[in-house]
Amino acid sequence: MSRGFRPLLLSTLVSLFASSAMAQQAPACGGDLATFLVGVKTEAVAKGVPADVVDRALAGAVIDQKVLSRDRAQGVFKQSFTEFSQRTVSKARLDIGAKKMKEYAAVFDRAEKEFGVPAAIITAFWALETDFGAVQGDFNTRNALVTLAHDCRRPEMFRPQLIAAIEMVQHGDLDPATTTGAWAGEIGQVQMLPEDIIAQGVDGDGDGHVKLKDSSPDAIMTAAKFIASLGFKAGEPWIQEVILPENLPWEKTGLQPGMTAGDWFALGVKPRDGNTAFPQLAASVVIPQGRHGVAFMTYPNFNIYLEWNQSFIYTTSAAYFATRLNGAPPYDGRNPEKGLSDDGMKALQTKLQGMGHDVGKIDGILGSGTRAALQKEQLRLGLPADGWATDAVLNAL
Repeated sequence: MSRGFRPLLLSTLVSLFASSAMAQQAPACGGDLATFLVGVKTEAVAKGVPADVVDRALAGAVIDQKVLSRDRAQGVFKQSFTEFSQRTVSKARLDIGAKKMKEYAAVFDRAEKEFGVPAAIITAFWALETDFGAVQGDFNTRNALVTLAHDCRRPEMFRPQLIAAIEMVQHGDLDPATTTGAWAGEIGQVQMLPEDIIAQGVDGDGDGHVKLKDSSPDAIMTAAKFIASLGFKAGEPWIQEVILPENLPWEKTGLQPGMTAGDWFALGVKPRDGNTAFPQLAASVVIPQGRHGVAFMTYPNFNIYLEWNQSFIYTTSAAYFATRLNGAPPYDGRNPEKGLSDDGMKALQTKLQGMGHDVGKIDGILGSGTRAALQKEQLRLGLPADGWATDAVLNAL
C-alpha cells in the first residue's frame, strides 16, 4: 500500500531544517524545463556525477501532470484505528508475513545481527507499504522527481531527491526510462526515497547493487539499516497492549513525555501479556478511540514509526502489526464510544480554534493538535480527558 509523500521522513527533515541557509534559500524551480534541467545537471556534476551520466539520467525527462494532480489532491486520513487496523492487519497478510519471515530467515537473522531490528518490524512495514512488493506504484520515478522538483511548492524537498536519483543511475541502481514507483518518488518494496537509498542502501543479495524493487534481500537489509538510523534500540519493546483502570488520570494519556512504564504500572495500568520487564523506559499510554477502546503503551522505539509516517493511525497499526507477527494475540477492541462525523469533527475543531487552541488546519482529522486541545477542554469541564471526540463532548463545549 504505497503512501506516496512521507512528510516526516528523516532525510526530508534534514533537507528542510539542517541549516538556516537551506531554509532561507529555496532552490531554483519553475520556468522553462530545459533551463531548469541545465541547473540540475550543474548541481549533479558539482557533486561528482559524470556529465554523461547526468545527460543519460535526464534524457527524455518530462513533467508528469498526473503527479501534480496527485500532489494537489492528497487525501486526508479519516479512518478510525479499528477500521484501518482491521482492514490492513488481515489474516492473509499475517499468513504471508509469516511465510516471508520463514523464506528469508537467513536474511532477517543477518539484519537483526547487524542492525538490531527484528524481522517482525521490517515485515510489517513491507506488508503495509507494498503488500510484500506486489503494489509498488507505476509512476516513472525520474519524471516524478523532475516534476516535483520543478514545481515550486516544495522544491527544497524534492530537488535533493532528484539529485540522489541521478546518483542511483550512476551506480546502476535506477534506470531513468523504466524504473517506476510511487507518485512522490519512493521506490521499491519498502518505498524509500532516493536520498535514503543512497545513505542507507544495503546490497542484501551480493550482486553489487541495491535494487529495492526486485530484490527482497536488498529491501530487507536496507529497511533494517534505515530503521536503525532512526534510533531503534535493539532488545527493547515498541508497543504493548494494556488494560486500563477506570480511575486513570486521562489527561496524562497521549504521546507526551514525563512518564515511565513503571509510573503507569503504579497507576494500575496492566500489560495484557503480563510483561513488565521495562519499567525504567519512557512510556506513553495511547488510546486511539478513547478510554472505552483499545489501549496501548508505547516505548521509545515507537518513535521510529512516527519518523516513517506522520499518521498516528498508520503508525499505531504498523506497530501493532509487528507485535502480531511477533506472536501477540489480536487486540481487545472493547466498546469505544462512537466518534464524530466529518462535519462534527470540523465543527469541534472550529470551536476549539475559536477558544484559542492551535488545532492546525480545519480538516476533520482528530490529529495530535486537536487531541491535545480537546484534552485541555475536557479537563476544564470536569470530563474524562481522553482526547476522544464524541457528540457528548461537542455538545458540552
